[in-house]
Amino acid sequence: MVCIGFEGSANKIGVGIIRDGEVLANVRKTYITPPGEGFLPKETAKHHREVVLGILKEALAVAKITPDEIDVVCYTKGPGMAPPLLVCAIVARTVSLLWKKPLLGVNHCIGHIEMGRFITNAKNPTVLYVSGGNTQVIAYSNKRYRIFGETIDIAVGNCLDRFARIIKLSNDPSPGYNIEQMAKKGTKFVSLPYVVKISGILSHIEQIADPSKKSRKGRKEEPNEEYTHEDLCFSLQETIFAMLVEITERAMAHCDSQEVLICGGVGCNKRLQEMMGIMCKERGGHLFATDERYCIDNGLMIAHTGAEMFKSGQMDYEESTVTQRYRTDEVLVTWRDD
Repeated sequence: MVCIGFEGSANKIGVGIIRDGEVLANVRKTYITPPGEGFLPKETAKHHREVVLGILKEALAVAKITPDEIDVVCYTKGPGMAPPLLVCAIVARTVSLLWKKPLLGVNHCIGHIEMGRFITNAKNPTVLYVSGGNTQVIAYSNKRYRIFGETIDIAVGNCLDRFARIIKLSNDPSPGYNIEQMAKKGTKFVSLPYVVKISGILSHIEQIADPSKKSRKGRKEEPNEEYTHEDLCFSLQETIFAMLVEITERAMAHCDSQEVLICGGVGCNKRLQEMMGIMCKERGGHLFATDERYCIDNGLMIAHTGAEMFKSGQMDYEESTVTQRYRTDEVLVTWRDD
C-alpha cells in the first residue's frame, strides 16, 4: 500500500510518501523570517501556497511513482495554526478528488509519536513530545495515548523560539537549533525559576538579557554585564530540560516503563537527548530518539500514521476539516493491539 501525507501545521510544509513501511520520499520546506521576528499565520499560509505544488511534484519524482499508484491521501487535521492547516487540507482534498483516492485527516501529535516508534522500533515507550506548539508526557493505554502532563501556558519549543527572538538569533535553519549551538559555548550557569509555568522562566531570563525591561515591581534593573547570550542559552536549556527529564522519569515510574521516546522538533536537541539518556541509563532503561529528518514536522509522519489508520479500517473520506485544538488523547488508536 502506498500512502502520501501532507503536513503544514506551522512554518514547515512537507510531503511524504511511504509504501508498506518503506520510505519513498520526505520533502520539506521551511518558512524562515528575519532575526527577531516570528512567523504569522497569514504569511505562513501564503508561503505554503506558493511552494506546496512544487514540493508535491518533487516528492512524486523522488518516490518514482505516479498518482495512480497511491492508495490513500492523508493530511494534518490539527492541532496547529488555522491558515497553514487549511492550505494542506485544501491541497489534499483537491488531489484526492483529482486522483479519485480516499482522504484521511491525521492528528499531528499522533503523527510524531508513530513516526518515532516506526523509525526507532520502540515498542511501548513513555513519550516526551516536545515541539514549538506542544509539550506533553504521554503513555499508551487501552486504545488511547494518555497525557500524563503538559505545559499549561506555552510549549518549550515556543519558549526557546521567543528567547531566540529576544536576543536576535537567526531563524535559519531554526531558532531552537541556533540556541543549541550558542548553549555549547556557555560557561556560566544562571539560576532560573524551576516552576510549572514556562512563560515565567521566559520572563525572568528576558529581564536578564534586556535589563531595560521593567521588573514586576515596576523598577528598572541595573544593566547586567555578567552573563553572555551564550551563558543564557546554556542556562535556559539546562533548566527546562532538567524539568522535562524529571517529569518523564516520574511517568516512567508510574507506568513501570523502561523505554523513553523523544519526539517533536525540540527532540532533535542533542543536549536534551544526552540528559534523558543519562536518566534512562541510571534506571536500566533505554532512550529512543530520531534526527531532524523525522523529529521536525514532516509529511512522512502523516503518511505513515495515515497508512496505519487506513489499514486498521478508519474511514473519514467525506470530511476535510481542520481544527487548531485537536488533542492527542482524543484519537482512538485502532491500529495498536497491545
